[in-house]
Amino acid sequence: MKTMIKSSILAIGILSLSSIAFGQKKNETSAAVVYKNQFRPAMAKGQMDNAKKSLLEAKKFIDLAAEHPDTKNSQKTLYLKGEIYGSFIRVAAASKDSNFLKLGGDNPLETSIEAYKKGYPLGKKYKSDIKDAVTQQVILMSNLGSTMYSSENYKEAAEAFGYQAKYSDAIGVLDTSAIFNSALCNENIENYLEAAKSYEKVAKVNFRGTSSAVRASACYRKAGEIEKAKEIITEARVDNPTDRDLLLELVNTNIEAGDAAGAEKALTDAIATDPNNKQLYYTIGTIYNDLGDNEKAEAALNKALEIDPNYADAQYQLGAILVTWAGDLNTEARQMKLGDPNYEKTLQQSKDTYKRALIPLEAYIQNYPNDKAVLNILFQINRSLGDSTKALEYKKRADAL
Repeated sequence: MKTMIKSSILAIGILSLSSIAFGQKKNETSAAVVYKNQFRPAMAKGQMDNAKKSLLEAKKFIDLAAEHPDTKNSQKTLYLKGEIYGSFIRVAAASKDSNFLKLGGDNPLETSIEAYKKGYPLGKKYKSDIKDAVTQQVILMSNLGSTMYSSENYKEAAEAFGYQAKYSDAIGVLDTSAIFNSALCNENIENYLEAAKSYEKVAKVNFRGTSSAVRASACYRKAGEIEKAKEIITEARVDNPTDRDLLLELVNTNIEAGDAAGAEKALTDAIATDPNNKQLYYTIGTIYNDLGDNEKAEAALNKALEIDPNYADAQYQLGAILVTWAGDLNTEARQMKLGDPNYEKTLQQSKDTYKRALIPLEAYIQNYPNDKAVLNILFQINRSLGDSTKALEYKKRADAL
């Protein structure tokens, strides 16, 4: 008799525990049923009132499951929570009802991302489901960001691309495109510090070569963080010491900091590391040209040609710089008042510069005889210098092409 009583008590205890466990799982199951069997079909049919109602009901159930200590760390609960909260923006967008988004809490997207991130590593059962769900959210955020960017709503675009990156991060993926796009949007609205941080993140994995590092530095510079800007460039130049854009950004950073000597030193130091590198001198020549220092640009490019007399890029660039410089001097002379004592001097400087331009351009055309643009330039230079014979020769060659 005693044995029967004990057995009955044990049976009742087992049933009680089972009912408690079932009760705890009921909210998780109810959330899944409402979300999959009511919300999804309503969305597919465009029945927005039903979709809203069922999503709010699913949220009620998943919130209860997420609060209970026995289910809050369940991978299924976390997966459903990510799905349900992530759907608020879908409904808001489809119904064009931004106020509905507020019913998902302070920030339903952050809640969704947090749930996925927590649930993804918990096991294999729902791992692929979470991955698929995250992929859908990534596509949604990417499309939303692109639409906002195209309509020049850069602030909203930056936010969308930012969420795209966060969703990808939830499953351990560094979404470099999303991070870069977010940075680009922030740069467009002059939110330079946030842009710099994002550019720096993708620069560390060499996304888009050195351009991300250049953009990161430029944005830090515009945000007033000069030392951080220099740090970015210095780090990038370890593997790319002769990169023109990196050197130019370093120079610009020093100039903006009011350190003209530092700008000059940056170029001098670059040469000192590799004094026989023709590409480096070419790069520095183009930088000096950008800075408007024609004499130093000419000297650097001539140095490149000393190292390699057949360096076509340097020949072309030097010729182009000298032609532009000579043209500017000619214009300057023509704009002088009658009787200006500097007229003849400036005009002669223009002619001398045109003559210097002939040297690299004629060397270039020997190796590239079918470059019509250069042939026309040579025709114009010789004509302006009064050498009609050579001018006609180059014109005939150009016309023949």
